[in-house]
Amino acid sequence: MQSSWLSWALSAIAMIVAELAYFKVASRLNIIDKPNERSSHVNPIIRGGGIIFLFGMVLWFIQSKFLWPFFFAAVVTIAIISFLDDLKPQHAGARFLFHLVAVVLVIYQLWPLPWPAYLILVAVVVCIGTLNAFNFMDGINGMAGTYAFVALTSFLFIDQSIVKFTDDRLLWMMIVAVLVFLFFNFRSKARCFAGDVGSVTIALVLIFVLLQLIRATGNFLWPLVFLVYGTDSVVTIVYRIRRRENIFKAHRSHLYQYLCNELGISHLLVSSGYAVAQALINVVLIIGLVRFNYALVFAVTLFFVVAYLFVREKVRAKIQSQVVKE
Repeated sequence: MQSSWLSWALSAIAMIVAELAYFKVASRLNIIDKPNERSSHVNPIIRGGGIIFLFGMVLWFIQSKFLWPFFFAAVVTIAIISFLDDLKPQHAGARFLFHLVAVVLVIYQLWPLPWPAYLILVAVVVCIGTLNAFNFMDGINGMAGTYAFVALTSFLFIDQSIVKFTDDRLLWMMIVAVLVFLFFNFRSKARCFAGDVGSVTIALVLIFVLLQLIRATGNFLWPLVFLVYGTDSVVTIVYRIRRRENIFKAHRSHLYQYLCNELGISHLLVSSGYAVAQALINVVLIIGLVRFNYALVFAVTLFFVVAYLFVREKVRAKIQSQVVKE
């Protein structure tokens, strides 16, 4: 145990050094997120600090003696196009192609999957959508990091206490990487944002681990470990479609964006709220699924969705009333 803790401590130190080195490179190359009318911040902030997640993946890949090479190749593939997108916006078609290749590599690494072909196709589509949904988190300080931390620790608990389904070294390494990132990002004035390279990379890792869990248990309800942000994303897409907006363009229509940008609530408070809500849901979810108490799982899911819709409507009404007064 002592050697393990020493290993994680050394990994954390290496990541901190790597992150600080990246800050110097980013400043020199002007990889800076400059605020505009759609931004959730007012000061220029280094973009791409989430590259530390890729660095963590490299450390894990070496430590694991090159376990799951196609999964690692998928992470590198998606990190490359995402970092290029941080440097200069890439064509949507190029991003989609790289995302598709990465997801296909993940599916290949998990092969054979005991699922019908149509279900695998649905999984590919949902995975690509999830990658893009995670990308919107990055504008709120602490959102991507705290949410990823909750997901990773939930997976770690399931792996060590309920069913062995993945390499726990991967989970530990990503937890260390997320904590290092949060040290620089979970601040009222963040030192960096994750950037596409960070948010999309950690999203792919979470997708891979989730698919492993589904494959090991045969239970397709485990995606509920992302219920909070998943609900926010799906409802936001529906609202934007109803308003005939281009859902692929940047926007500020998520509930957490309303709370921070329109109502002026602290980024850290909103991020913590999302993370705590998901953590509490995951506790009930794990209990329900382990005991096959699907009534409990359904009840907590329904309660949250209804509560979310209620809060969202109240927030939108308050914003509209403020606009009218102005």
